Amino acid sequence: MSEIKLVAEARTEFGKGAARRIRRDNKIPAVLYGHGTDPVHVTLPGHDSMLALRHSNALLSIELDGKGQLAVAKDVQRDPVRNIIEHIDLLVVSAGEKIAVDIYVNITGESAPGTIHLVEAQSLSVEAEATHLPESVDVSIEGLASGSHVYAKDVQLPAGSSLLTDPEQAVVLITEPRGEAATEEEAEAAEAAGESTEA
Repeated sequence: MSEIKLVAEARTEFGKGAARRIRRDNKIPAVLYGHGTDPVHVTLPGHDSMLALRHSNALLSIELDGKGQLAVAKDVQRDPVRNIIEHIDLLVVSAGEKIAVDIYVNITGESAPGTIHLVEAQSLSVEAEATHLPESVDVSIEGLASGSHVYAKDVQLPAGSSLLTDPEQAVVLITEPRGEAATEEEAEAAEAAGESTEA
């Protein structure tokens, strides 16, 4: 995914009151850190930032005072009620550098008839090049029978990514619906009881 440009402004006011004023102006307080430099406090355009962060692990080009700096969002604080972004922590990155990120697990395919799948891990931690960060990974369950597991080590990661999650971490489990299994057991029990009565 190509980088998304956001024009930042240097921030000189701090504290809750200042943050509220920034958000009232449809902007978001943020901090840029990393590469051994002092944290830089900035404000970002609210609407553009929200659009950019719809993409997981989006590569951002933060323009401040005419200079561009590549960064990724490492922590996004949201208001749980209004679901608006309250603050963003941005990690400074450079081309060729590898960083750790979480990528979403996307289940594809259908398991064997009469089975369901349970997702044990919603995301996996990987190391990837900062300028080529994956958003998600597809995990196929096509035709898998009840009792099958897909482990982190079984997942085909995007090119250039290496697994950081425990390789033995279960990602998906294939099983039978409990309700159906219980119904079958009850039917068998009733059938057995009928046979004993007839005898």
